[in-house]
Amino acid sequence: MRHFDIETLPAGQWRNGGGATREITSQPPDGQQFGWRASIADIDRDGPFSLFPGIDRTLTLLAGDGGVRLTCPGTFERLPVRTGEPFAFSGDLAITAELPSGPCQVLNIMVRRGRWTARVSRVAGPVAPPSAHAGVFHVLRGRWQAGHDEHVLAPGQGLWWDQSDHTAGQGITPLSPDAAALWADLTPAA
Repeated sequence: MRHFDIETLPAGQWRNGGGATREITSQPPDGQQFGWRASIADIDRDGPFSLFPGIDRTLTLLAGDGGVRLTCPGTFERLPVRTGEPFAFSGDLAITAELPSGPCQVLNIMVRRGRWTARVSRVAGPVAPPSAHAGVFHVLRGRWQAGHDEHVLAPGQGLWWDQSDHTAGQGITPLSPDAAALWADLTPAA
């Protein structure tokens, strides 16, 4: 398992000037077509999302008082995305984001359709990553610890692993009663 902290991830500005992306990881890491990718996005203003044909996305709001409203004409209109609630959609869709109360920050999980599937959930209890799965774990509240790792995770920090890591049996455990996190369980296609 590899640690990350939002505060130390380098931010790359979007070409349209509407925000920035802090990549957690892209797998495989060779810069070619990713099988799956995890990032934190800072959305600074209203505007269209980039199209990602053949990609399934799950977006989860991390910060931003008014949330984000996503609109896709003919598919859904002004569907609100609330803090900590994952929302899955196709990267093929022409989606526009509206920020009712200003900038926000989201966890963005993307998987290449037919090669990976993603299930993102909010958790408050111990997590046991299945063997041969990849995953991303992001702390929302409280303190957490992974396996015998002495490093304690705080809000804005997390872990990621790929399917070849030996994560089975290395559960991630809450250390405080207010603990809450997002867990993206990434499964390779058969």
